[in-house]
Amino acid sequence: MRIRAQMAMVMNLDKCIGCHTCSVTCKQTWTNREGTEYVWFNNVETKPGIGYPKHYEDQERWKGGWKLDGSGRLVLRSGGRLKRLSRIFANPDLPSIDDYYEPASFDKDILVDAPGGLADTPVKKPYSKLTGEPMAITWGANWEDSLGGSTAQDDPNLARMAQQVKFEFEKTFLFHLPRICEHCLNPACVSACPSGAMYKREEDGIVLVDQDRCRGWRMCVSACPYKKVYVNHATGKAEKCTFCFPRLEAGQPTICSETCVGRLRYLGLLWYDEDAVLAAASVADDADLLDAQRSVFLDPTDPAVQQAARDAGMPEDWIAAAAASPVWKLIGEYRIALPLHPEYRTLPMVWYVPPLSPVLDAAGAAGRDDTDADDIFHTIRDLRIPVEYLAELFSAGDAEVVGGVLMKLAAMRSYMRARTLDGTVAAELLDGIGMTGDQVEAMYRLLAIAKYDDRYVVPVAHTKQAAELEAQATARDGCSLDGEGGPGMGGATPDGRRQLTVNPVRGRS
Repeated sequence: MRIRAQMAMVMNLDKCIGCHTCSVTCKQTWTNREGTEYVWFNNVETKPGIGYPKHYEDQERWKGGWKLDGSGRLVLRSGGRLKRLSRIFANPDLPSIDDYYEPASFDKDILVDAPGGLADTPVKKPYSKLTGEPMAITWGANWEDSLGGSTAQDDPNLARMAQQVKFEFEKTFLFHLPRICEHCLNPACVSACPSGAMYKREEDGIVLVDQDRCRGWRMCVSACPYKKVYVNHATGKAEKCTFCFPRLEAGQPTICSETCVGRLRYLGLLWYDEDAVLAAASVADDADLLDAQRSVFLDPTDPAVQQAARDAGMPEDWIAAAAASPVWKLIGEYRIALPLHPEYRTLPMVWYVPPLSPVLDAAGAAGRDDTDADDIFHTIRDLRIPVEYLAELFSAGDAEVVGGVLMKLAAMRSYMRARTLDGTVAAELLDGIGMTGDQVEAMYRLLAIAKYDDRYVVPVAHTKQAAELEAQATARDGCSLDGEGGPGMGGATPDGRRQLTVNPVRGRS
């Protein structure tokens, strides 16, 4: 067993109001530069919908993530090394600027400088940030915001459902899905990078891009099934979510977590067994991937695991932080958080608590008892957000897994309401979800009323340890393509329409 540390995030989708504050603050912090106008390290999507970039979940089109070959071996969907090298100058599996959107700005001076007495009100017209030419805005990163399934007919998750959703006015549903880089345990982008620029940090598992090594081959963009690697068209370099590692090293939460209005994000440290990652990602049945990934995690409250962490050189405050991690509680103890598209086999490390419709009201409206476990379960199967749809997102289509999570959440609500109103203990509900009253109350406190320090348990970095790991990272051998001024150093717009002056960004991002 090789114990490793991984910073991870859990988002409670029941609390997301779709305000996009996380996206705006991330944009202002990380992608407010030339060449990143279309880049959103954090974006909030309305589901059902086709997402950003368009149809990013359609891996038959984009060849992202991993699959098992005929021999049961784990291979990239984008092909082996020779196949990638054969298309290194003309990769057909890249989203175009139309799949993202052409960033625009407006000539605001026309409003200020317009002469008085005009018969018509002056209008500021949009122009392209890429070409400078006038343009019509037809798509954007938040184009589907709160439209409730306006593009649902093209949502790949609905297409895979055995029972089709009937979109009638009274049955229309939507929820918001914030997305960042998953910082996977088995990242496809790292494996696909020809120059070795993509790497996973030894100390905390964050996936980053070495800007000095990056040669702009863009294989990482194709390989990432979540399409969270972007190309800066001013530098020709790949960029992605950094998990705000400078903030984490100072013991602070990511900027998207810090500014989240709904307080739906949780940050914490996990221990995992690095030797078990390949086997977990290689299980034959997609439905087994969730349990396989959970088996990779190590219980941070287990004294044997804590001793193994000490033997591996982990600092004492990191061991304490892992034991107090809200992420571990939601993933490993309460088991109510689920990964986004585990079938991509990247073992993602940003997990979600699926949204629960107002089940207690629905139970009452249907004439059912909201304190009866069976009545609540049957109500969950009839909610406006179909369990099957959530299963396509979070459990590789296994509706029983999502149903079990929603049952826990519904039972928690009913239990806490009964205990608060008349002090009764709904033992039948506890038996139905296999939890004790103390566990349910602790889960309620974490999900509903957790304080800042309970939601974000972030240990500070240790300078000595970081320096040693940095020395190990810089000792890695480069490839034959990473010489100064080598091929791939040029920049271009995302659709390749024009070449820009190269302005390499030094350092890491």
